[in-house]
Amino acid sequence: MYGVESSFLLALLLILAIFLVMLALFNAIMRKWLGVEKPKAFSNNHINDKHKKIDWSIRIFGIAVMVIGYFVNVTRLPLKPYFFLETWFLLLVLLFSTEIIRAAMEHKYAKNPNAYIYTISQLVFLLIFLISLFATDFFGFL
Repeated sequence: MYGVESSFLLALLLILAIFLVMLALFNAIMRKWLGVEKPKAFSNNHINDKHKKIDWSIRIFGIAVMVIGYFVNVTRLPLKPYFFLETWFLLLVLLFSTEIIRAAMEHKYAKNPNAYIYTISQLVFLLIFLISLFATDFFGFL
């Protein structure tokens, strides 16, 4: 049978809900513990102009690599595609690299000395969650 199981969407929504609740709790606890103010939702909180330029350079480079990777993997269609050129992998690399740059800029230039610890802790939390998802076969849901 082709396709996915009928319970796939429900399991995916459950995993997403668990992740969002855990992330919200983790962020609230870490912000309170480190004394970091809550960032604006869906905004680019650049530390300074240098950070903005570096961040946008990484994003443009990442998007260009994603487009190139897509075309390389499409031409390899009968063969197995390169995993390091898959969109999901490049998106994770882009996310981690922008957050590491943010942490470095916060460590160097931010007013609150704990801001970079908060950013690194978020990154570690995400990494642990993703590794646990794949190690446990999505907690047995999928």
